[in-house]
Amino acid sequence: MGSATGAVVSVAICRELAPVLSALMVSGRVGAAMSAEIGTMKVTEQIDALRALAVYPVDYLVVPRALAMMISMPLLTAECIGFGIIASYLIAIVVLDINGTYYLDNMVRWTRMRDLIMGTSKAFVFGILIVFICCHKGLTTREGAVGVGRATTEAVVVSSLAVLISNFFLTMALNIVYPAGYQ
Repeated sequence: MGSATGAVVSVAICRELAPVLSALMVSGRVGAAMSAEIGTMKVTEQIDALRALAVYPVDYLVVPRALAMMISMPLLTAECIGFGIIASYLIAIVVLDINGTYYLDNMVRWTRMRDLIMGTSKAFVFGILIVFICCHKGLTTREGAVGVGRATTEAVVVSSLAVLISNFFLTMALNIVYPAGYQ
């Protein structure tokens, strides 16, 4: 049973699980906060005040969040990869009774740099999607407090769906860019 467990688990965590799960968590927590904050600014006419001061709201509100997300999502994904591999190792040796040295050897032997590049590249794109969707929903909020709640819910749902759908297409594209023999 343990012959390929380390390899399969580490590749799955690097390529798929860490980027997608971290993006879904960020979408639910950070995306909701961004949408609610910007939506509240919109309904209280703070966005209009920025325009009156000749400050373009996208430059002031969206661009810094996008830059922060482009940096933080790959870092968060790398952290998820590390914790996922440690947890899978502990489960393999304690619960599944797999030899730890054998598990680590297979994991190191089969996990390639392409797997890490694919995971962090996806995280980068997911971060951009989350920011732009959630900020757009916040900037287009109407109808007072009810509209802020509705925009926040829509932002989380749409950005989560965007992460899941774009994951499929990114996996296909990255498998073309980094074919199976790529080291």
